[in-house]
Amino acid sequence: MAKLRQSSFRRILLARLLLLSIPVLVTGEIVAYRKARSGLLETARASLTASAVRKGEGVRDALTSLRTNLATATTAAALQSQPSDELQGFLGQLQQASAIEVQCVQLTDAQTQQVVASTCGRLAIAQPSINSWAKQQRGVLINPAAVQVVAQPLKLPNQDADQLRLILSAPVYVPQTSKSQVSPLRYVLSLQSALHQHEISSTKMTFGHTVVIDEDGTILAHPNPDRVGQTIDQAGNDHLQTLVRDAIVSKQGSLYLSTFEENGADWLAGYSLVQVPMDGTVTRTWVVLSATPLTAALSSLNEIQQVLSILMIGFLTAILLATLYLARDLARPIEQLSDYALQIRERDSSDRAPKNFKVRELNHLAEALDSMVERLEKRTEELETAWQEAQVANQLKSEFLATTSHELRTPLNAIIGCVRLVRDGCCDDRDEELEFLQQADDAALHLLKIINDLLDIAKIEAGKVELNLQPVPIQDLCRQCLKMVEPGSEMKRLTLVLELDDRVDRVPIDERRVRQMVINLLSNAVKFTPEGGQVKLKVWLGYGHQLEHDNRPDRSPVNPNTPYLCLEVQDSGIGIPKDRWHLLFRPFQQIDSSLTRKHEGTGLGLSLTKRLAELHGGTISFDSVQNKGSTFRIWLPLLEQMPLNKSVGAIDPRDLSNSTNQPTEPQPITSQN
Repeated sequence: MAKLRQSSFRRILLARLLLLSIPVLVTGEIVAYRKARSGLLETARASLTASAVRKGEGVRDALTSLRTNLATATTAAALQSQPSDELQGFLGQLQQASAIEVQCVQLTDAQTQQVVASTCGRLAIAQPSINSWAKQQRGVLINPAAVQVVAQPLKLPNQDADQLRLILSAPVYVPQTSKSQVSPLRYVLSLQSALHQHEISSTKMTFGHTVVIDEDGTILAHPNPDRVGQTIDQAGNDHLQTLVRDAIVSKQGSLYLSTFEENGADWLAGYSLVQVPMDGTVTRTWVVLSATPLTAALSSLNEIQQVLSILMIGFLTAILLATLYLARDLARPIEQLSDYALQIRERDSSDRAPKNFKVRELNHLAEALDSMVERLEKRTEELETAWQEAQVANQLKSEFLATTSHELRTPLNAIIGCVRLVRDGCCDDRDEELEFLQQADDAALHLLKIINDLLDIAKIEAGKVELNLQPVPIQDLCRQCLKMVEPGSEMKRLTLVLELDDRVDRVPIDERRVRQMVINLLSNAVKFTPEGGQVKLKVWLGYGHQLEHDNRPDRSPVNPNTPYLCLEVQDSGIGIPKDRWHLLFRPFQQIDSSLTRKHEGTGLGLSLTKRLAELHGGTISFDSVQNKGSTFRIWLPLLEQMPLNKSVGAIDPRDLSNSTNQPTEPQPITSQN
């Protein structure tokens, strides 16, 4: 059940994706818009500056061409004729032959200032300074630098926007036959031209409108005819004044021009300088601007903005759809897995987590969930088994405590009874006293053995047992062990046999622990062998491959090439049922654990023997047939070269592949018929 202030996975996923994507998209839109605007402005500035340079070069080239043509026309022979119709025809040809647009050509008498001939009426278009020509050295050929140039910043009804209206005047002298004579000034030839930059604005490259400003601030050409003839001070535009001052000091570039027009629109302009010789002595600087409204320079920005808006809407729609599909592909499997996890308790054992999702990781999660459930079920079964085993172990512990208390009470009662009989003088003679004392001593030794076994088990489990490996004569050790069980075997008239390999002499082992293991096995053999039977102790050398198929409590892998010392105890006793083999080496566990069992013991002997063999790095194996006898073998690895019997020589035990086939003849130790 969902708690307060909790939401579903679908809503959280959708909210998070939108929350992350919208700021990123908006930021991207803003950055892209600013980058596009900056790029368009840089392109417009570069285009306007290049356009201004071209416009300035065009003005300079047009003036040079007009000066040259006008200077050349002053030497024409037609100007020396008196008929006005001939003069009128010459002026018309001159106007039509000009490569640059010429609006009017006039010929004025230098003395009377009367128009002699004109292509645009009798109103004089120029008032040249004749004094400067009168001071010049007169000749037939006129230097183009002597042509006077006057800019006419007047608003005319038929004048187009961006036109620069110029008037050029040149002297016409009367030719003389003698070179020494001075040619008098007769006419003034004037020409009126309007320079116009025919450039078209484009969204890809901005050329702009033409603006020409004289160095004194007079506006000579402007897209707004009302501005022509005004000064920049009268226009009241600080940015324009700054631009002209920078241009005069030869600074090239571009600049924002705010309030360039009366409507307050921002304009962008590039500029260049043109040096214009007005006559032979005066040169003026004109600032040629190529200007365009900022909205025109950024006209493509609207299209970019529309594209960005469409992209943003498209991205948001795509993100929304992708989020919905993603939420479906992720949320639905997670919901199914969640429902499966919530219903694990009630599920059937054959049910499995839903799979076949489109997302591989979710399929892996489903498999992991199934695996986890299986492990939990297996672990539950193991816990139940362990609990049952703990219950059984607890029962065995109780039985062991009862058995141990019985085993402890029996020797204690014997000790107490024998000692009291001797103390109270109930014995008839000294031999009887010694007999009771011997029984007490045997009971005390039995009690000590039980206590030692318990302590050894505790030490081994605590990891406090350390081995003292020393070379030990194995034959002497075996004889001592047989001697320890000899009294018990004599009482049952058993035959004890020792079978030794002649090559075995001294072996590096812990003598006390190995003796303890052998005595435990011999004691069990004597205990469970009926009267008149046989117990054999056999010592031989073997390899790992010889115990691979033996019955062992641990099935750890064995190196087949490892040499072993084998201590084998074989009896002809009652044997062990096969269904009880698994109880042989368990501590506190006996084949017959009832209090009415026939044979005494705590059940610690075999468990202690197994653990001591493992401390040596070896193991223990067994074989038993019910009512025929049992065989137990202690396998101790020989990790170092073993000194053998001197009669045979020192031989590496790894060379003894068939050592068990060379035993000595059986040696009966005790035989009672």
